[in-house]
Amino acid sequence: MSSKKIVVIGAGVAGLTSALLLARKGYDVTIVAKFAPGDYDIEYTSPWAGANWMSFVKNNQQLAKYDEITYCVFQKLVKEFPEAGLWPRRCITYVREKDLAKQSDLLGGLLDAKPWFADTVENFTELDKSQIPSGYVQGIAYDSFCINVQIYLPWLQSQCFAAGITLKLYTLKHIKEACNLHSSGEPADLIVNCTGLMASKLGGVMDPKVYPGRGQTVLVRNHAPAMYNDSGTDDADDELTYIMSRPGGGSILGGCYQKGNWNPTVDPNMADRIVKRALKLCPGLERDFPLDIVRHNVGLRPGREGGPRVELETISEVGKVVHNYGAGGAGYQSSYGMAEHVVQLVDLAFA
Repeated sequence: MSSKKIVVIGAGVAGLTSALLLARKGYDVTIVAKFAPGDYDIEYTSPWAGANWMSFVKNNQQLAKYDEITYCVFQKLVKEFPEAGLWPRRCITYVREKDLAKQSDLLGGLLDAKPWFADTVENFTELDKSQIPSGYVQGIAYDSFCINVQIYLPWLQSQCFAAGITLKLYTLKHIKEACNLHSSGEPADLIVNCTGLMASKLGGVMDPKVYPGRGQTVLVRNHAPAMYNDSGTDDADDELTYIMSRPGGGSILGGCYQKGNWNPTVDPNMADRIVKRALKLCPGLERDFPLDIVRHNVGLRPGREGGPRVELETISEVGKVVHNYGAGGAGYQSSYGMAEHVVQLVDLAFA
């Protein structure tokens, strides 16, 4: 197996995690990417994420399995690698009565009084009325994780380097170019495509189902006592309210999920709405000092109609390709589950 040469395209969370698990399985892996940890570009989606584990899967066993596997890995990472930028945090969701009726596509299973992951996460609790703020009719709380991606992505890259993986910076126009970019100088035996949003533009792939899910957030120095989100807002159907208290201090306030919107520019009016909603949801943000804004962020989640694509394909002039893209807002919380599926498909390709 060790002689099999694999090129992984992409150095976001999907590409790095897939490459790492493949190398640990004994494959000879080279990562080829336009961007790498430390870079910031609207096309490079991973550095802009919040990020946390908050599964919104509903009635999809495969996606639930991805999230379950990743939750278990995160539990291990928190204990064994405190330098990785993951932090255990309580996650609290409040639901409005009007949102129960419409069953939001964005929040899916989080609107259930007992979502699929109730038996997976630690210390799951259905909140009673005394624990639910005015304006809400239902709530859950459970032990979860928040990720500081500015720490986690470089750490994940360092794990790849320690596993013997080589990284090449290169802008691909067609997936077939990757075949000749393995660090050995020999042709790759298989390509793993983790190009995220760029799967819609990469020659040989050009997936028309891929779309951006624009997100806008506000990073503040104030530290929330937990992670919070609620079921909806009266501002707009594509706007959300969530708070992620980060490892190392500060909190991320969000947000929105604007499907098909490629605009990288901060909307100041939306920023004001985000701040207003966050302070209403968690007045304790200003417990120690008035809200102190670090910066405003815009990122594009790599969504895909019908859900993520994790499958084996044979492409003319390329050969065997395993795809892993389209996770949308679940890129981090499903990363290890999707990468394990990639390893299974690679093993199958060489069986």
